[in-house]
Amino acid sequence: MRRAMTTLCAAMAVAVVLVGCGASTGLDGDLTDDWAALAPAGPFTPAAGVCQVANFTETVTLAAYAPVDCAAAHRVEAVHVGAFPVERAAPPAGGSTELRGAFADCDTKATGYVGDDWRAGRLRLAVALPSKPGWASGARWYRCDLIEVSTAEVGAVPVTRTGSLRDALKVASPLRLGCQRTGSAGRRGAQVLTPVGCATRHDAEFVGVWKAPDRPYPTRDADWAPFYTGCRSALARYVGVPDDDDLRYRSGVVIRPPGAGRWGVGDRGVRCYLWISDRSVTASLKGAGPAGVPVRTK
Repeated sequence: MRRAMTTLCAAMAVAVVLVGCGASTGLDGDLTDDWAALAPAGPFTPAAGVCQVANFTETVTLAAYAPVDCAAAHRVEAVHVGAFPVERAAPPAGGSTELRGAFADCDTKATGYVGDDWRAGRLRLAVALPSKPGWASGARWYRCDLIEVSTAEVGAVPVTRTGSLRDALKVASPLRLGCQRTGSAGRRGAQVLTPVGCATRHDAEFVGVWKAPDRPYPTRDADWAPFYTGCRSALARYVGVPDDDDLRYRSGVVIRPPGAGRWGVGDRGVRCYLWISDRSVTASLKGAGPAGVPVRTK
């Protein structure tokens, strides 16, 4: 009897083992073939709509990538991330068609992001690329970064800010360029512009952006003539006066074109300001019409 019980227990033990390893419902006994294969490691790609604490850099590495919520203090905001063709072997050089194309895309995306041409504010647009090791690993992105700067004039430095720039120029904002007071810089009559409230006496005002055609950067005085003509047209639209031969007798213009370096990457936006050299005013001249900016007789 004892031997029979031992045999029965052994049989039950074998049965339990067989059940555990057999093809019961939902199990096939293979512990590896139901797991999906891990995807191969891909190149790092930054995110759009996030901010960076550090200053802008032309190349971005994974080690230096530290995005923060834009509600925190930061200096750079990524407004868009685009891509170069995957088959491109090397990063685009300055002045290349590919880099100008990336800047043009960033220009459009940044304008949509803030709600107006970003040049209408104290903002600077820059294009960041992957580092050389990142490019070698397959990264083909470009990042469109907006930075608030201290001034739209020479000598601008990045500003540490809080809050996103999304829709920042859709409404009245301290970022937006407006009325200005001029001062001579002593260089062939060049003017230095200092922002003031429009109720304060001033003699200049931002009137818009003129997009220059895609041509070599001006090197002679004659090359700058189209820039003044383009800004005069922007002035006429802003004030509401005829864009005719009398316009030059109504107001002067101050132009702020991109520098040669930014021109090389595709920036063609020229900031335009009206300039009343014979008087000052205490209100904006937007929509003022011929009575607000009369033709000067002398």
